[in-house]
Order: sequence, then structure tokens, then C-alpha cells
Amino acid sequence: MIRILLLTALIAAPVSALPAPIDSVDPMIGTGGEGHVFPGATAPFGMVQLSPDTDTRCQIRACYAHAAGYRYEDPTIQGFSHTHFSGSGHSDLGDVLVMPQAGNAIAMDPGDPAQPGSGYRSRFDHATESAKPGYYAVTLNDSGVRAELTAGARVGVHRYRFPAGKAAHLLIDLRSSLYDYPGKTLWSGLHLRPDGMVTGFRETRGWAPGRKLYFAMRFSRPLTGHAFVDRDEAVPYKGFQGPGRGSDAVAEKLGRALEARLDFGVLDRPLEVTVALSGVDEAGAIANLHAEAGGFDTVRAATSAAWAQALGAVEIEAPTALRTSLYTALYHALLAPSIWSDVDGRYRGPDDQVHEAKGFTVRSTFSLWDTFRAEHPLLTLVQPERTTADIVNSLIASRQHSPHGILPVWQFAGRETWTMIGYHAVPVIADAYLKGLRGFDADAALDAMVASATYVPYGGLGDYMARGYVPIDREPEAASKTVEYAYDDWTIARMARAMGRTAIADQFEKRAGNWRNSFDARTGWLRARKSDGSFRTPFDPTAINYGSDYTEGNAWQYSWFVPQDQAGLFRLLGGDAKAIAKLDAMFDYDMSGIDYSHAEDIAGLIGQYIHGNEPSHHVAYLYNFAGAPWRTQERLTQIVDSQYKPTPDGLSGNDDLGQMSAWLIFTALGFYPVAPGSNEYVIGRPFVDRAVLNLAGGRRFAIVTEGLSPANRYVGRVLLNGQPLTRSYLTDAEIRAGGELRFTMQAIPNKAWGRGKTARPFSMSVRGR
Repeated sequence: MIRILLLTALIAAPVSALPAPIDSVDPMIGTGGEGHVFPGATAPFGMVQLSPDTDTRCQIRACYAHAAGYRYEDPTIQGFSHTHFSGSGHSDLGDVLVMPQAGNAIAMDPGDPAQPGSGYRSRFDHATESAKPGYYAVTLNDSGVRAELTAGARVGVHRYRFPAGKAAHLLIDLRSSLYDYPGKTLWSGLHLRPDGMVTGFRETRGWAPGRKLYFAMRFSRPLTGHAFVDRDEAVPYKGFQGPGRGSDAVAEKLGRALEARLDFGVLDRPLEVTVALSGVDEAGAIANLHAEAGGFDTVRAATSAAWAQALGAVEIEAPTALRTSLYTALYHALLAPSIWSDVDGRYRGPDDQVHEAKGFTVRSTFSLWDTFRAEHPLLTLVQPERTTADIVNSLIASRQHSPHGILPVWQFAGRETWTMIGYHAVPVIADAYLKGLRGFDADAALDAMVASATYVPYGGLGDYMARGYVPIDREPEAASKTVEYAYDDWTIARMARAMGRTAIADQFEKRAGNWRNSFDARTGWLRARKSDGSFRTPFDPTAINYGSDYTEGNAWQYSWFVPQDQAGLFRLLGGDAKAIAKLDAMFDYDMSGIDYSHAEDIAGLIGQYIHGNEPSHHVAYLYNFAGAPWRTQERLTQIVDSQYKPTPDGLSGNDDLGQMSAWLIFTALGFYPVAPGSNEYVIGRPFVDRAVLNLAGGRRFAIVTEGLSPANRYVGRVLLNGQPLTRSYLTDAEIRAGGELRFTMQAIPNKAWGRGKTARPFSMSVRGR
């Protein structure tokens, strides 16, 4: 009883004398280097991401470095737009760009960043920037305007302080986009309403084809003048035309290349501009605007409170630099999937029709190939209500309205991009269900999962179902697709078995073993096979090329992708010792003479381990499956020390909608979900002195580390709720029940801990289903 009372007191003890979580977030982390995140204002999972764009002139692959619109190294700001991806490897969005101007000479084009004064673009200094959750500010040097930004769930609010005595103007540029190219804007419209509100829309073709977005814009001061200009008076677009003027519009302009000049005269106080978005129509944008009324300070206070609550899901004690990195990682993990439905529940689906959600908020921005690994498992712990009520229901609803009848692959703004491989909405749903999270129709979910896994036209699935593998002479990236399909199939089997859907479970358990059909046991590599059954030659395990045998990787990374049966893989490799030797060879590979500069997503290399891209993310934990957790502990130390830091270039690769960040959070806590759907987390080593997960139902799960230091990088022993834990994994149920996981660290490895066969994490060929 005394032990239980002491444990309860420890878990309940507050984290004291530390900054609040919201004050430990630095949104500038990852804005430089390869992180591809934006520093601007947004609410948790907000529809609006109001952020500065430093360069929107990039085209197609040249846009990679500016995928988030902002890049720390750039010297100028073109304006402030309302939609951005956080850490993606591809670009789009950058909608409704606003730029304040002061004085009498109004520029209508952004100009050349190398020629100051050539357009409305402005120089700026990082010393004048301030970035916090839900807030961004900067001084525009060329105009002297002080710009502040905040955002709510569906609105963005600007506040501009103009130099004294100078007339205030806003330039609205509907031509501007990220991932821009001539003709991207198919059609757009501007409407001035009798009350001074400006509304509008645009349809674009980019990464997502035929994307429609509407906005409503309200000002704290009346207009003294305006001009709506079409910079391209070509033949009108014959497709979607958008709303006409209507009885309440006093001015209207439709066209492909619209801009608005809005005049406010000389102001004696800052100008506030509230902009609401909608994917449905202008009326939806207006309703969204009215739903979050109150002005800049009111919206900022509400969003700050929302961030304080969301970030409070995890309490962290760690050295200052690491604590900053961790809370920023949690912040980035809570940006997507973003809200897509309006305040009245209406949303535009993948069929381009308007639907209405009942009882949940529709989400989009699903980077599923990246986020099924750690981002979504993290959300099941820190945002379980949102995971069930919003995310899973959104996936099911998307399938119901999909022209193809399948779950999203890589979706944003309700539109499918068909980017990346696999059907990874499947493990997201299965993982939530198997963890006991509910609030969605499980039968409809399973039906959607099976439909996605049997949709013959997609990614070689017809051949996969007929042959047990994807043939490379009929489908690119065939080796990667085979193993990723097999993992997804296993999660279908797990969920079906738990639901009592035996026939489906039996079918997909068999498919879960298809990874063996592309594994060459003779050479020890996952390889692409041709239709005749032979492995494709010539073969180079270090080769990385788009459209080759593998997806954003090579044989070194993909030969380890069997999350559902690592033990089975290790047997094919010749046993534990050979598996460990091959893992070591991957990390210790001599990279001299190898150049991957042609492959954008290949960053953060440690030998052939590529932390800047997702296929490697589980690999350091695989030593546990060979009975050598101490080697995992060494590799995790190596990765954390080299791949993360609290600086603009502090992410070694694209954050990919929170996946890089979620990896760091799990790893710092001491465990990681190698196989979502297994209900297990593989134990690594902690990097925090103490942390507490504040779970649903008021339960708390504490991680406590004794003897943590740079020298003490090895786990000596582990206690779970005061009892020795000899296995190298935790169950999800153990975490959700609340309690304490206590690590004792030491300078020498404990090679006995976690070594036995029964102490190892889940593998389907060892512990069955």
C-alpha cells in the first residue's frame, strides 16, 4: 500500500519551475534547412495557416525548398497568405495573399527580391520577427509597416500598424500560389458587398486538381477606395464560373489573374483584417467569419488557450534545448489533419460535391504514407477524441464520396493527389480501433479498408492479389509497394479478427505474408521481381532513383520494412547475429563516393540510415527484435544528437505533417510504435528527466529517468509501476491505464535485459495474430 501511495504521489506531482509548454515552443525550428515548416499563426488543427511567404515564384521541382512558402534564409517577404502545409515534401496552397503598403505609390506586382523597391515585396530582419503558437509578427522594412498575425479555427486575423501620416493600403493578390506555374489559377472572383466586406473565390489546378476555395474579408476601418483588376484579360474560362454578383454585391470582378487594391486613407490606429475560409461557398466563409468574431486580441487569446490545453497533454522535464525541441515537436504534431468542414458542418468532398457532416468535424490534409507510422499513433494518446470522432470519421466519409470508392491516399482540401504508395488510411483506422477507441462505424470502416485493399486499378493491386507481389515490369516502385501492401493487409486482418469478421481476417492474414515474395533470401535483400518471377537485374542496393524499385529509398532502407513480422525477416537473414550485423552495416556504411543530391527527400544520413525520410524511422528499434536492445539505445543516442536541434535548421528532413516530430516525442519518452496495429511500443531509451502523459479519463502515465547523463546512455533496468519489466516492449493498455515507467540509466550496456525470445516485441510468426 505504501508503494502505491508513493507512486500516486509521484505521478500527481506537478512539473514546477519550468516555463509553460506554450512558452517553450519555437515555431522557427524547421523553417530553414530541410524542415519545410512555416512560422505563421494557426490554431490546433486549424483550417487557416496564416503565414509569411518569402518566395512563391518556384515552379514544380524547383519549389521543393519553399514547400511551406517561407524559408528562413530568404531576405524578403512577398506577403501573407492563409493556407500552408507543415513540413511537406511537395507544395501547393498559399491562398489569398495579402500585403500592406504605405504611401501613394502602390505596386501591383511582387517584383524581384534582388531589386529592392521593384514591387510590393519587402525586405525584413529576423530580429523583428516574433513567432509563438497562434501568433506571428514582423516589421516590413521597405514600408515600415508592423505586421501581426493570429488565427482561429477557420479565420486568420491581420493587424497592421502603418507609419504615421502615410496612407494605408492593402494589396490582395489572387494570382499568387505556392508550387506556381502559368495557368494554375483557372478562375477567380472578387465581390465588394454593401457593408464593406470583400468576398471571393478561386479555383486552381496544382498538386490537387480543381481545388476550390472561398473567402470573406472584414476590415476594422471603412474603405476609402478600391480597385479590382484582372491582369490577364484572355478568353474567359469555360469551366467552373463561381458565384455571380448577386443582389447584394456593389462591385464584382471575375477572371484568371485578379488583384484588389484596397484604400483606407491615413489611419490613427492599427488596421485589423479578419479573413475566413471555406471550401463550400462564400456564404460558408461569411458564416465562419461570424462564428469567430471579436477582433485580433480576442481571437489570439482564444487560440492561445487552445494551444495551452493541447500542449498540456504532455508535461516534460528536460534540459532547456531538448525541452524546446520537444514542445515544438508536439506543436508541429498538432497542426494536421486540418479542419475542412465549415461551422455548419458542410464540406466539399472528393467528388467535388457539397456534403454535410453530422456529429464530427471533417478533417483533410492526410499525408498518410508519412503519418501512419508515429504521428497518428501519437494522436491516439494525446488527442483520442479527435482521433475517433474526427479523423476516422473523415476517412470513412471521404471513401463514401470518393469517385473510386476507396480511402484517401494523400488528400488535402478534400481532393486526392494520388501521391506516395500504399493504402495507409487502413493502419490509422485499425490502430485506433484495436486500442479501444470508438465513436465511428466499425463495419463501415472495415468495409472501406477492404475496398481500398482490393481496388484493382490502384498501384498494381491487381497483380499483387493474383501473384502475391507487384511486378516491376508492370508497376514502378514494385518492391516497396509489395511490402507496404502486406503490412496494411495485416492491420486489416487484426481489426477483422477483433470484430469477429473471420473470413476477412483469414484472407488478409494470408496476404500479410506476401512480403516474403519480394525478399531474396539468397542475397538478403528486398528486391523487385518481374512478371516471370525473376528478380530484376542489374541490382545495386545503394541506388536511389524516382520510379525505380523503391519509393524514396533503396534496398538498405526497404529491406527492413516488415513491421508485422520482424522475427520472420531475421530468420530469413540467418538469425539474430546476422540481423544485428546487417543493421550495424547500415548505420556504419562508408558513404564516400555516393551522391544522393538528385533525390530531394534523402537527408539526415547516418551511413545508409536516412532519418530525414520515413522508411528508416523504425529501423533503430529493430535490434530489440534480435535480443539486443542496448544496440537500439546506442543508435537512438546517435540519431537524436545529430538530427534534431532547436534552431531554424533543426530538422534533418521534411517534418511531413508531424511525422519527424512525432518520432522525436516518442523516442524522448523512451518507446516507439514500430508496428501500429500491434498495440505495442518498442522500448528504446528515454531522453527526458521526467514526463507525464495526461490521458483520457484523468489518468496519468509518468516516465521517470534516474541517472540520465550524456555518459549514461544505456538502460540498466526498467520498472513498470514499481515492478521489474524484463521485456523490451510496453502495451498500449499499460500506458492508458496510467502509472509509472521508471528507467535507471548507466554507462555500460545491460546486455541481458530484453535478450530472451519471450522478452521481444510482437512478430506475427512468433506470437501469431
